[in-house]
Formats: sequence, structure tokens, C-alpha cells
Amino acid sequence: MQFDRLKRREFISLLGGAAAWPLAAGAQQPAMPIVGFVNSGSSVVSWSNAFRKGLNEIGYIEGQNVTVEYHWLEGQYDRLPSVMADLVRRQVAVIATPAGNSASLAAKAATATIPVVFGVGEDPVKLGLVASLARPGGNATGVNMFVTVLVAKRLGLLHDLVPKAVRIALLVNPANLSTAENIRDLTEAARVLGLQITTLNASTAGEIEAWFHGSRKRSTNVSS
Repeated sequence: MQFDRLKRREFISLLGGAAAWPLAAGAQQPAMPIVGFVNSGSSVVSWSNAFRKGLNEIGYIEGQNVTVEYHWLEGQYDRLPSVMADLVRRQVAVIATPAGNSASLAAKAATATIPVVFGVGEDPVKLGLVASLARPGGNATGVNMFVTVLVAKRLGLLHDLVPKAVRIALLVNPANLSTAENIRDLTEAARVLGLQITTLNASTAGEIEAWFHGSRKRSTNVSS
């Protein structure tokens, strides 16, 4: 459910106002407004395309009248503070964190003035991003995708698909701030269903591949 969506004219005014900033002291040409797009995961073409489409719908064409800086952190959550600090130092027009609690919280912590447009999987009030859903206040607005409340339902669906499974492996990035709560919610849901949860940590693509490779190898040994 989306709340307090930035109205077309509000977003235009945010970018339009930034476009009037001087490129440098004494410069004659105005700089294009910069949107800092920050995601803690890997590059996803569909997300980038959707973001560009949204900008186009309000009259902004990347490279023509707006610059978008894409920061895909590949699960390196420790880079968030420095990335946000750099965006704030350069006074970008907007910081967009469309898919991630950690990036949204880092943006909120880094600035109280630059607009932050987030997409999170938990209650933004509980996360401290906004004061309330009806009156967010501050400099942050965005959408709540209610990912965490669906954790139990997803486990239930998995159980329906594989009813004979007793143990479920949960692959998580320990650097993700929402991991602890997800594990707690999933563990409780598993208890109700009579399932066991095994938590596996992976912070890089290589570690994820290693876990899957090891899982396949163990399955082959069991079969033989």
C-alpha cells in the first residue's frame, strides 16, 4: 500500500529547484538536478527501467534534464554510510532508495533536508523513517511493501508445495539490518507448522553459490 506519494508537481518542484543551482562558483550554465539511486543489492535492469519510466512520466529524461547516479552495493552494507555522506556533501536533489530498509535508514540518518523517497518491506513508522502514515513529516516519503508480514504466508505456501519437507534452509545476509526480525518471524511461523529452520549466512554472490553447490553435493551423496 502506498502512502503520501509524492505528487507530480511536488517531485517536479524538487528537481526543478535543484536545477537552478550553479554548476560551480561563477558558472554561467545551471547544473542538471542529480538523483542518487541507492540499492543494497545487485543491479536489476527492470528496476532501473521502471525508475527511468517514472521520471519520464513527470517530464524528466535521464541525460537531458536530470542526472541519475546508480549505486548498486552488491550486499556491501558497510558502504552505505560513505555513499550517503557523499550524496549529501554534493547536495543531490533527491535520494531514492526504492528497495531496501538498510539503504532507506542510512539515507534518513545522513540528511534531514534532502528529500528521501524510499521503498521498504516493514512499517516505516516502526523503522523511524516517518512520524506516522497519515502525517509522515520530515524529509522522507515512500511506499511500504509489507514484505515482513508475508513471511509466514510464504513459508506456509512452501510447506503446501513440499508437504513432506521437515527442515527449511533460510539463506540470509547477516549485514542486513532486517535479518534478525525476519529470522524471528520465520522461526515462529515454522514452529506453528512443525518445521525446523536452518539459517545459512551469505554476504556475497560467491558465498551464495557455495551454499547451493554444497547443498547439491549433499543431496547427490544422500541419493547415492
